[in-house]
Amino acid sequence: MSDTPVLYLKDKCPFCLKVLIYLLEAGLLDGMEVRSFVPGEPEEGELRAELAPHFETVTFPAAQTEPGVYMKDSDAIIAYFADTSGIDPADLQVFQWYAQGPFAQIGALYRENRELKERLG
Repeated sequence: MSDTPVLYLKDKCPFCLKVLIYLLEAGLLDGMEVRSFVPGEPEEGELRAELAPHFETVTFPAAQTEPGVYMKDSDAIIAYFADTSGIDPADLQVFQWYAQGPFAQIGALYRENRELKERLG
């Protein structure tokens, strides 16, 4: 494997979009290999199988930051690339708009939905 970081993304995933926006606005995306899939298509099984040996539970986004070193969680991935590049997410206007606007609203709706499901048991 090369030293090029690999980013694993699921189509229409708000967490994946958050990472993608950060990397794109920071100018880091061109230096990465992106492997993405649409849920239900054959690529999904292939990517999950590729990641399964590295995680107890495969979730997206995920990244291979260097050969054999994997991470998941959108905030952890962003923090890693912010640290290695020196590009602070707080300085990126589009990223901040997404993180504080639509992404925050999606998170609030998700939590509300989860609470309602728990109450209904």
